[in-house]
Amino acid sequence: MSTYSENIRKISVQNLIEMKSRGEKISMLTAYDYAMASIIDAAGMDVILVGDSASNVMAGNETTLPITLEQMIYHGQSVRKAVKRALVCIDMPFGSYQGDSKTAVHSAVRIMKETGADAVKMEGGIEIRKSVQRILSAGIPVMGHLGLTPQSIHKFGNYNVRAKEAAEAEKLMEDAILLEALGCFSIVLEKIPAELGGKIAEKLNIPTIGIGAGPFVDGQVLVIHDMLGINKDFSPKFLRRYADLYEVIKIAAERYAHDVKDGSFPNENESY
Repeated sequence: MSTYSENIRKISVQNLIEMKSRGEKISMLTAYDYAMASIIDAAGMDVILVGDSASNVMAGNETTLPITLEQMIYHGQSVRKAVKRALVCIDMPFGSYQGDSKTAVHSAVRIMKETGADAVKMEGGIEIRKSVQRILSAGIPVMGHLGLTPQSIHKFGNYNVRAKEAAEAEKLMEDAILLEALGCFSIVLEKIPAELGGKIAEKLNIPTIGIGAGPFVDGQVLVIHDMLGINKDFSPKFLRRYADLYEVIKIAAERYAHDVKDGSFPNENESY
C-alpha cells in the first residue's frame, strides 16, 4: 500500500531526523535508472539510494570496487530526474574519498553539482574522519555506513556478519558516535547483530538504517534487484523477496521470442 503524500513535496535530511524522533520507520531502496526510480518514488519511498551496488547488479562486477565516479554520476543523474518526493543519496565510489580529503570534497562537489542529489554516502568511521569533515564543511549532507563495508571487502576477506566480537562492536559504536558528532545526518548499519543495531539506534539522535542489522534500527534498505527477485543468485538471511520478477521477465521474453519466430507477432492489428 502506497504511503505517498501530496503534502510532502520533497523529503529533506531534517524530515528523516524528525521521523526518528517520532518513532516513524524510514523506508529506503536502491535505484540506478530513471524508470525504476520513478516507480519507487511514486510508491512513497522515503530515501532512494543510488548505490555503488550498481557495480554488481548493473555492470556485472563481483565487487563494488570497479565502479567509477563518472559512472555513479551518470546513474545519479538518471535517478534524480525521476524523483519528486524521496531524498536522493548517492554512494561515493571506492577511491573517491579514502585517504585524501581534497579528493573527497572534489568528488562530493562533482556529485552534487552534476546530479542534483540531496546527499552522499561514505563507508567507514575514524579512518575517513578528515574526508567527512571536509565534505560537511562544504555544506554537503553525509550519510555514514558502518558494519560490513563492501568497499573494504579485501580487508575483511568475506561478507560475514561484522561486530560479533566485543572489540569490533565497541569500535563500531565509537565510530557511530563519531560520525554523529561530525555532523552526519544518518548512518547505514550493514550485517551486524540485531542487538548491537538496537543499541546504536538508541544511543544516537540521528537515524540508523539497517541492511541485515535487525528490526530495532530506525529504517531499512534493500537493493531493488534483490527485493524484486530479479537477482536470483543472492539469498542472504536478511533479504525478503517481494516479487519474483526473474521468472516474470524470462517467461515474457520467451513468449516474445516464440511469437517472433512463428510469425504471429506483429499481427494485422499491430501493423500500419
